[in-house]
Amino acid sequence: MAVQPVYELLRKSFLRNKNPVNRLSSLNLQSFRALHVDGRNRLSTFWVPTGGIAPQTAEDDGSHSSLIRGGFLRQAYSGVFHLLPLGLRVQEKLERLIDKHMRSIGASKLSLSSITSEELWRQSGRFGANSELLRLRDRKESGFLLSPTHEEEITALASGIVKSYKDLPLRVYQISRKYRDERRPRQGLLRAKEFLMKDLYTFDYTINMALETYQTVRNAYAAFFDELKIPYLVANADSGTMGGNLSHEYHFVSQRGEDHVCSCAKCNYVANEELAEKAAHTPSKLMDTLEGVRMWTGISKDRNTLVHVYVPQVKVETRDETIDESAIGHINIHALKSVYPDLDTSIEKNPLHLLKTNSSNGTFQIVRIFDYRVSPNLEETHRRDVANRGEINDITTHPTTGKPLDLTRIRTGDPCPICENGTLTVQRAVEVGHTFHLGARYSEPMNATVALPTQNASGSMALSGQVAMQMGCHGIGVSRLIGAIASLLSDNRGLNWPRVVSPFECVIIPSRGTEEDAVGVYDTLQGVSRTDVDIDAILDDRPIKDLGWKLHDADLIGYPVILILGRAWKKDRRVEVQCRRLHVKEDVKIDKLREVVMSILEKL
Repeated sequence: MAVQPVYELLRKSFLRNKNPVNRLSSLNLQSFRALHVDGRNRLSTFWVPTGGIAPQTAEDDGSHSSLIRGGFLRQAYSGVFHLLPLGLRVQEKLERLIDKHMRSIGASKLSLSSITSEELWRQSGRFGANSELLRLRDRKESGFLLSPTHEEEITALASGIVKSYKDLPLRVYQISRKYRDERRPRQGLLRAKEFLMKDLYTFDYTINMALETYQTVRNAYAAFFDELKIPYLVANADSGTMGGNLSHEYHFVSQRGEDHVCSCAKCNYVANEELAEKAAHTPSKLMDTLEGVRMWTGISKDRNTLVHVYVPQVKVETRDETIDESAIGHINIHALKSVYPDLDTSIEKNPLHLLKTNSSNGTFQIVRIFDYRVSPNLEETHRRDVANRGEINDITTHPTTGKPLDLTRIRTGDPCPICENGTLTVQRAVEVGHTFHLGARYSEPMNATVALPTQNASGSMALSGQVAMQMGCHGIGVSRLIGAIASLLSDNRGLNWPRVVSPFECVIIPSRGTEEDAVGVYDTLQGVSRTDVDIDAILDDRPIKDLGWKLHDADLIGYPVILILGRAWKKDRRVEVQCRRLHVKEDVKIDKLREVVMSILEKL
C-alpha cells in the first residue's frame, strides 16, 4: 500500500464525517505540515522551525542570530540553549569526527557524572581558586558541584582501579555537558553557562612517556582541525589553574574572539598574549622624568602592599578603541603577574581605600616595578612615596630569570623574540581546543600512584615502590566550535557549514510540478556499490512554501550544496547546482550530477 501524506488522510476523514467539523474540509489542507515517511531525508518530516526571532546586540556578529533563525537552537535562559534537530545533527557529526581521531590514538570512550563533590576539589586544591563553580546542596547539606571539568573525578577513578605500571598507558575520553557560573554569558554558544566539551585524559608512569603521549595527542588534534578545512593557529599557552607547565591552545582567528594571539610570519612563533614575549632593544637613555611615563597603581592580594608600575607611554589599541588616558591600557598584565604573582588583578582602579596600614606607625609596603626603559631614579616619585611613609622595594629585573622587564603590551609590529628580522602580528581569536601536560599536578595530592618494576638480585623483575602517574588533559569545546564555525563562515545571506559537520551536505529544491522528479534526483546522489560514499542529501518537499522562500531558507541554513529543479530541468533535464562558498552556479546533466556534487564537496 502506497504511503499517503497525512493531509490527504485528514481530508478524506473530514469528508466522511457528517459532523459540523466538515466545514474544515473547505480549508486548503495542502497548507498543513505533512509527514511523508519513506526512508529518504525529507524536510516535511524534519522539524526545522526557521525564521525565529533573534534580537541582535552590539556583541552579536549576526551568526548567533542566524543559528536561531535557521532553526539550529533556541535560548532557554541566559547562557543556556536548547539544540533543535539541525543543531543536533551538527553536534553529532562533530562528535563522530572526534570519535574517529580519538580512536586513532587508542583512547576509550566513557561517560563521567556531571555531578562532583566539593571534597574532591578541596583535595586537589582547586575549590577556593575557582569562583565560577556551580554549587549544589542536597537534603543532607552535602556539597556538590556541576562539573566545569573532570580532572578530579577521573583521577579518583583511575587511582581506585589502576595499581600497576602494567595497566599503563591509559587514554580515556568523554564528550559531556559542563557547567560554569558565568558572570555575563555572551555571544551565544561562545560564552555560555552550559556547554559541551570533549575531555581526553591520559595516564603514564614516566615523564618521557607522558611527553610522547602529549605529542601523539597534538598530532591527532592537528588531523582533527585539518578535516574542518578552516585555518587555525596553535599557540603556546599558560596552563593557569589547570596546572602543569606545558600547554597549547587551538584558535580560530576571529574579530569576535576574546583571546589575543601573537604570531610571527617569518618563523613558527605563536603564543597566547598571556605567554607571548617580544624582543627587547637596549634604549639609548633611560626615562628619568615623569614626562612620557605612565604609572599604574595596584594592590596585593593580602591588601598590605601598594604596587606602582612604571611603563613608557605608547599608543595602545584595545578592541575598537584607542586608549591613551588609562595607564592599564599600556601594561601587559600577564607579564606583570609573572613578575609579582601576589598582585590582585581583579582590582584595576582606586585600590587605595583597600590598603591596610600598620596599626602601630601607620606605614605600609610599596613595591615599585619598572619597565626596562624607565629609570628607577624618578626623584619626584621617590619623594612622594617616602612622604607617604611607605617602605619601598624596587623591582627592575625578573625575579626568576634576571632579565630586564618589558611590561608594555605587545602590539602588531613589535620585534619577534625568536627570529632576527621577524615582527609580531596580534590577532583576536576564539579558543576552541587546549592540550595540557599536567604531570603529577592531580595524581600527587589525590594519591594516584602505580607500582614500578625493579630488578632483584636474581635478575628477575618484581614490583616495588610507588610513583605518581603522569597525566595529561586535552579538551575540545564542541558547542563552542559550533558557534565559532558559524561566526567564521556566515555571510549576509546566512550560515555556511563545512562538509564534515554540515547538517546535510546538499538540499534538493523542486519547483512546482517537479516534486516526483526530485525523488529521482535524490536517489541518483546515493552510491551504487558498497564502496561508494552516499551523499547526505535532503529533499525540501514542504508543500506550504514556494520556491523563492525555500531558496532563501537554504541559504540561511547553510547547506554546502543546493540543487534546484527549475527552468533548466523543465527545459532539458539539467539540475542547477549552487555552492555559495566556492561561487559555483552551473546547470548539470543528471548523469553527471553525482560526480559534480562529490567534486564540490571534496573541496569543502
